[in-house]
Amino acid sequence: MSAKFNQRLASIPGYTPGVPKGQTAEDVAGSDLAQLASNESPHPPLPQVVEAIGEAATSMNRYPDPDATRLRGRLAEIHGVGPERIAVSNGSCEILLAAGGAILEPGAGVVYAWPAFSMYPNLAAMAGADEVRVPLAEGEVHDLEAMLAAITPETRLVMVCNPNNPTATYLPHSEVGAFLERVPPEVTVILDEAYIEFQQGDDPSGSVRLVEEFDNLVVLRTFSKSHSLAGLRVGYSISSPEFKAAVDAVRQPFSVNALAQAAATEALDHEAAINGQIAASIAERERVEAGFAAIGLETAETAANFSWVSLGERGEQIEQAVVADLAAAGIVVRPGRLLGGPGRLRISYGTREENDRMLASLGESVGRHS
Repeated sequence: MSAKFNQRLASIPGYTPGVPKGQTAEDVAGSDLAQLASNESPHPPLPQVVEAIGEAATSMNRYPDPDATRLRGRLAEIHGVGPERIAVSNGSCEILLAAGGAILEPGAGVVYAWPAFSMYPNLAAMAGADEVRVPLAEGEVHDLEAMLAAITPETRLVMVCNPNNPTATYLPHSEVGAFLERVPPEVTVILDEAYIEFQQGDDPSGSVRLVEEFDNLVVLRTFSKSHSLAGLRVGYSISSPEFKAAVDAVRQPFSVNALAQAAATEALDHEAAINGQIAASIAERERVEAGFAAIGLETAETAANFSWVSLGERGEQIEQAVVADLAAAGIVVRPGRLLGGPGRLRISYGTREENDRMLASLGESVGRHS
């Protein structure tokens, strides 16, 4: 007789990473592989951050600070909020999953746009809750009016990914604020801003000001993208103290390791250098977007560190072959069919050399299969 497991396991879609299983950071660093599938930064961590990690490593016989006191204090100082509003997490995904555990239950509802971050479908499935996926509007942006219409008395949670993953599109904070004014106050809204630093239309602090106005708003941020710390998995939320307490209640203790805490805290002290790396990524974005246009491929308007590339009228038929061609050339990208957008590719920006190789290989492949 075999062991019995929760019946909900069968309905949990799981998460398909862009990194091949078994692949290590050393595998990528020591090869010509262009890893353009995971929206990582092509820039290594700052030398000062690496030094801080090394110093922290000498005390790995001790547990990390369970409250991440220094990191939360610095984040509170930077954002001008009290530390009781900051929850630090093992990547922003941990806050998402914890929010599902703290807010959702059978019969409760969750609303989100689709395509959006591929972790969202897991929340309802894990809690036995009901989900509503709202199709994106023209231009592959969130349809906030349709999302409002999808909210019912059973709705507990709404998620807005901005800039959106995988489409890279962005809605101004003014539109998000107008949306929040019409959301019932008992419904929690998670504003997932993993790529907020790469958009150029708004001051990133605008969403933090919205948190002070709307008690039901949660802003998610991460150090994985703009701060080059994807390998250490550290993110955070800014919210009401009540939300922080709720997610802390359902998480494991010591979820953010000491190396991640030290690295993130140090990174916050080097804003100018981080901003320089972000500016370089934005410049490369403009160059790569022009490259897609030159080979006849359309993209959604990007405000992130990646592009959402349409493969054209025959996109669904050729997507698998194009992905295989790129892989054979040592270039890894994300197939759109895995992200809710068949016939498209999500392509992160790497180094200039990697991007040039990608554009050349992509143009050849699309030309051969179209």
